[in-house]
Amino acid sequence: MMDSVDAVAPEAGPSAAGAAAHRASRRSYARLAADESREDYSLRYAPHSYRRWSPPMVASTALGGIAYLADFAIGASIVFSYGFTSGVASILTAATIIFLTGIPIARACATYGLDMDLVTRGAGFGYFGSTLTSLIYASFTFIFFALEGSIMAQAMHQAVHIPLPVGYLLTTLIVIPIVFRGMGALAKVQAWTQPFWLIGLVLPFVVLAFEAPDSWGAFTSFGGTEGAGSGFDWIGYGLGTGVALSLIAQIGEQADYLRFMPAKTAENRRRWNLAVLAAGPGWVVIGAAKQIGGAFLAFVALDAVGGTHALEPIAPQIEALKPWLGSVALPAAAVFVVISQIKINVTNAYSGSLSWSNFFSRVTHRHPGRVWYIFLNLAIALALMEMNMFAALNKLLGFYSNVGIAWIAAVAADLVINKPLGLSPKYIEFKRAYLHPVNPAGFGAMVIASAVSIVAFFGVFGEVAEAFSTFIACGLALVLCPLLAWLTKGRYYLARENTVNGPGAEVPDLTATHLCASCETAYELPDIADCPVRAGAVCSLCCSLDAECGDVCRKAPTGEPVLMPLPTVTATR
Repeated sequence: MMDSVDAVAPEAGPSAAGAAAHRASRRSYARLAADESREDYSLRYAPHSYRRWSPPMVASTALGGIAYLADFAIGASIVFSYGFTSGVASILTAATIIFLTGIPIARACATYGLDMDLVTRGAGFGYFGSTLTSLIYASFTFIFFALEGSIMAQAMHQAVHIPLPVGYLLTTLIVIPIVFRGMGALAKVQAWTQPFWLIGLVLPFVVLAFEAPDSWGAFTSFGGTEGAGSGFDWIGYGLGTGVALSLIAQIGEQADYLRFMPAKTAENRRRWNLAVLAAGPGWVVIGAAKQIGGAFLAFVALDAVGGTHALEPIAPQIEALKPWLGSVALPAAAVFVVISQIKINVTNAYSGSLSWSNFFSRVTHRHPGRVWYIFLNLAIALALMEMNMFAALNKLLGFYSNVGIAWIAAVAADLVINKPLGLSPKYIEFKRAYLHPVNPAGFGAMVIASAVSIVAFFGVFGEVAEAFSTFIACGLALVLCPLLAWLTKGRYYLARENTVNGPGAEVPDLTATHLCASCETAYELPDIADCPVRAGAVCSLCCSLDAECGDVCRKAPTGEPVLMPLPTVTATR
């Protein structure tokens, strides 16, 4: 937040003089933070007026972000380590878990116009409780940016002999102009590159179908490169599933697009449902196919390029294309890799900027604009690339998945179990004015589940528990979230009743705009809270950034909740 005139805010509670001074001050934002064409409502509800894309367009843009080739590397790494049978079983199991947990999250984000962080706040974590998940999500984006950037740099090195350190820098810089411009630019990039990407994705498999028709049969009996054998092994299956489950936080990146889904109506109901299913959990169907396909391409190229290079997607692509393209195979494969990695890394950088914005806005009460956090996210990703994190792929992703799945499973449990059973509010409340700082239901479930599973991951409970640590994380989070909600009687979901736009409020038109008493900008009703300090309506972001209000709206000096009707505000169309 760049506040030029908020210095007169009161130090604490709502004294008459302090409240008057607070009301008199006007919050102003830095130019970039105030420009929603770039900011994309990064820390708030996405209003209906901004959701101008059709359901198919939103779905296409969201699915464009899963063009990444890390799936190829991850699938190859799993199958090479644990053999075909255990490896493929791991990939399919992880895909099933990701798909099922992604359905309620995708529907919630698309219905309420909220990103993953805001949904997490109201789905059992509380206002500050979700700051930890913002860090988890941010780490997902820069880990996978580094992984995808490494793959692009490998392609540049092989095609035009650019040194890897230089390639890492180029892959980082190339996405900045696109991500800087927000959703509009991302939608165009995904649409323009989609045909080229689809051709590049399918062509190697078409070539192999004609030139090496027996290779798939040989692949199904592949025992890996580390002596795992071609039969099923429970330990290998558990470890492989843990690696594949590291992708579970991808639903957060899908949600960053799904929040722009238009309102569901009787006319678009079928298209809306299909688009949300495809763009939300549906990504993992394509993702699982890519993992198995990537493992297959790496297997075919194994003898020609060796085990190390077979795990780098560029080398198997070249070997598969050689029979038809000859000397053109290298540049063709390089172009495909570069297009794929740009498509995913603009999404990684964009989502990372959102998660860092969410984190720092709550910790520092400042918001200079989403775009500045692009540079923080990319700097961390570049450092990981320079440290060659690609070499420690399985271990890094296996560790991360323990935390990621505990978070996603806890949110899914609240949406699927707690809300239908009445253990939590039927809607998702994301505004600071109505939330407790921490809700033990979701936050506690995630912390306990991830802590236990990480201990298991490091072998403290034995070999079997180590292999199945992600299953432990998932199971504990699913059980603990409703259990803790029941034990606490759901009282930590809402700090006070939402009389403005909650389920019991009389809301004639959610799309009508109301003037924020703090920044004097009009926002739609779902983004508005009533504020006793401002003596009027405030938008959710101004509410988040107020460092001196003392949270008096949530607690009166007597300990009783403050229930304040929304004062008359200016409404415009």
